[in-house]
Amino acid sequence: MFIEQIQPLIAQHGYWAVFLIVMLESAGLPLPGETVLLLAAGYAGATGELDVFFVIGAAALGAVVGDNIGYWIGRRFGAGLLVRYGKFIHLPPHRLRLGQHLFEKHGGKIVFFGRFVAFLRVLAALLAGVNQYDWGKFLFFNATGGLIWAGVMGTGAYIFGDAMHRVSGPLGLIALGVVVVVAGVAIVLMRREEKRLAAQIAGDAGQEA
Repeated sequence: MFIEQIQPLIAQHGYWAVFLIVMLESAGLPLPGETVLLLAAGYAGATGELDVFFVIGAAALGAVVGDNIGYWIGRRFGAGLLVRYGKFIHLPPHRLRLGQHLFEKHGGKIVFFGRFVAFLRVLAALLAGVNQYDWGKFLFFNATGGLIWAGVMGTGAYIFGDAMHRVSGPLGLIALGVVVVVAGVAIVLMRREEKRLAAQIAGDAGQEA
């Protein structure tokens, strides 16, 4: 789903679009939940047609509901479901091994901080269920992470959107260019770190064998 397709959804369906897409991504589907949050909050800042507090609330609620759906799917159907169908939702074996390794070592931290990492947003709740992680603890870290993630991302995008609305012309274009470059660099660095960790885990597994 491209930005050109997301923007009309936000304009037409507002908070419901944010809630549903974030919820489905959190439940395990490869949808651009964070992109929707950023675009909706930026749209709120630039046009005033949406209330940023409701945008943040819709994203936070979608994150909590979706993660709990993913948790119970993982808890009920177990690892076999991920191994068999993971490749269809961009969760190949190396990502599953990476997520399982991290979860076994850090548990609640993965539930909380996973909200801020692209592939862990899809994987963390499922792994929590697969590993029979205590639901009370999961709900606490899940809800806290969802609220902070939605608040930080939504507020940042809203402020930027509001600035773009007030600062037009060359300055606005320069600001937009800077944000695009920074976002691109961040994505590249996260993917490199993911590959490094996956290679390290594969090496550790080979040594144990």
